[in-house]
Order: sequence, then structure tokens, then C-alpha cells
Amino acid sequence: MADDQSSAGITPIQGLLDLMAQLRNPEGGCPWDLEQTWATIAPYTVEEAYEVADAIERGDVTDLRDELGDLLFQVVFHARIAEEAGAFAFDDVARAITDKMIRRHPHVFGEAAHRTSAGQTVAWEAQKAAERAARGADRSGVLDDVPPGLPAMTRAVKLTRRAARVGFDWSEISQVTDKLREELAELEVEIAAGDRAKAQDELGDLLFVCANLARKLDIDPEQALRGANAKFTRRFRHIEDRFTATGAPLETAGLDAMEALWDEAKRIERGEAAAD
Repeated sequence: MADDQSSAGITPIQGLLDLMAQLRNPEGGCPWDLEQTWATIAPYTVEEAYEVADAIERGDVTDLRDELGDLLFQVVFHARIAEEAGAFAFDDVARAITDKMIRRHPHVFGEAAHRTSAGQTVAWEAQKAAERAARGADRSGVLDDVPPGLPAMTRAVKLTRRAARVGFDWSEISQVTDKLREELAELEVEIAAGDRAKAQDELGDLLFVCANLARKLDIDPEQALRGANAKFTRRFRHIEDRFTATGAPLETAGLDAMEALWDEAKRIERGEAAAD
């Protein structure tokens, strides 16, 4: 199919658009694709974005190419549904982002003076604020336009960053860590009291402060947690591999034995010799 399109002068993106149209064609299209809506495919869009991030973190260029293709397919899928509804088409999506990037880079495409990276960040946020205000007074608040659908930790970082721009922020990291200890103590009180609802509330406060601390440290909490997940997976697999070699079910190992193997995995990662 790709060779046929190439010989016919069809660009790869047009080939993808044509493919999507056929998948959504009531006459001979795919039943699953025809049933989908913006809402039903949105989770797949988020998942594909994370797959892109994972490929980048692993440094796997081949996977990155494939995952970017999967993410692009999601954009094409959403745009096709919109086109069928008479709302907009893929070309409108491409045109809108092109116009936005030109508007937000006047130092490249206009007459504005050259900007440093830091200066561009400030100007970018100012332009976004102006665009929010232009959409109406009901969307001109400091925290408006931070998408509710973002991953919770990412949204917490964005919310606190927005608030910090108008001065609502701690001046020292030590103040954040003090707040972290305070929230942990409050969580422990509710755990001891057996109040699950209040414990959930306090846990949310604790996680929110963790997100704030990540912002202050200029660390992406999602990336940090993905790293912790990978570390946990790596070390737990070591436990599985070591215990499976004995021929006994892992469930019979017991916590003490598993923790000993966990510590062994840590020593191996630090380049220390594993226990015999």
C-alpha cells in the first residue's frame, strides 16, 4: 500500500488520512473504529503519549519512531471524528498549531528582539495569558486553562507554578519539606483514627506537597515516579529470578527472604558483589 501511494504521489500523511477515512467508512470500514468517539479513544491517546515518553527515556529510537506514529494516529482519529461531525478537519488542526507557534515566536517569525530561553518562557506564558483573557472574562483566572484531564501530579505542578507567578509560593525549599512533614503527621493521625475518608484527604494533601517540592527542585514528578516504578520492577524481578531458581513458588519465600534479595539487588545496582 505504501509503495502504491508513493508511486501515485500521495504523501505519507495523506495516506494516513485516507486510511483513517476507510476505517471509519460505514461501507466496509472497521466495526470497532466506527463505534469510537472522542471520549472512548481519549484514554488511548494519553496512553500513547506515555509510550512516547517511555521510548525517549529508554533511548530506543526505533520504538520512538513507532510510538510517535501511534500518537499521530490518535490525532488523525480525533480529527476524523470531528470532520464527520462537521466541526473541523485535520488540516484545521495543523493550521491552528502553525498559527499559534508563529504567534508565540515573534522573535523568530516577526520583528521582536532576540530572546534567551528564559526570556522566551516568560513571553510564552504572557502570550498564553493574553489568549486566555481574549477568550472571555470567565476564563481569565490565574488557574484557568490548566486542563483537568492532566495526570494529577502533573496538574498539581502546573497549578502551583501558575500560583507562584503571582507570588503565592514558598521562598525556600526547606519550607516545602517542613510542610511535607506536617502533612505526613496529619495523615498518620487519620490513619490511627481509622477514618478512611479523612486519610484519603490528607494523603491527597501530602501528594500535592510532593508535587510542589518537585516543582521547586525542577524535577518532573511523573518522570521521577516512572523511574521509581522501573527500579521497583527491576529489583522485584531479581527477587523472582533468584527464588525461581530454587524451584519453589515465590509465594512461599516469606518477607524476610524477599527483603534480603531486594537488598542484594540494590547492592548489584551499586556495583557491589551479590551474596552467595
